[in-house]
Amino acid sequence: MANHVSAIKRAKQSEKRRIRNKSALSAMKTEIKKVQVALLGKDQELKKTTLKAAISSLSRTASKGIIPKKRASRKISRLMLRANKAASA
Repeated sequence: MANHVSAIKRAKQSEKRRIRNKSALSAMKTEIKKVQVALLGKDQELKKTTLKAAISSLSRTASKGIIPKKRASRKISRLMLRANKAASA
């Protein structure tokens, strides 16, 4: 455990950030899973809304530095490819 006041404060801040980041990451993954489930179904409107929400979630987590920007871009690209394939099929 930390002994200095500044180290104690740092430990508290790090824990808060870790919990916040974990929550945001979990929410992002949930949005991605919703898109994957929606792509298997027939409802076009559900596909569009879930895809839009997932892209927004990915962009938000990347802008906050929770995930790297390139990883978010790659995931968005792959989701769009799957969505476009599902729409054309």
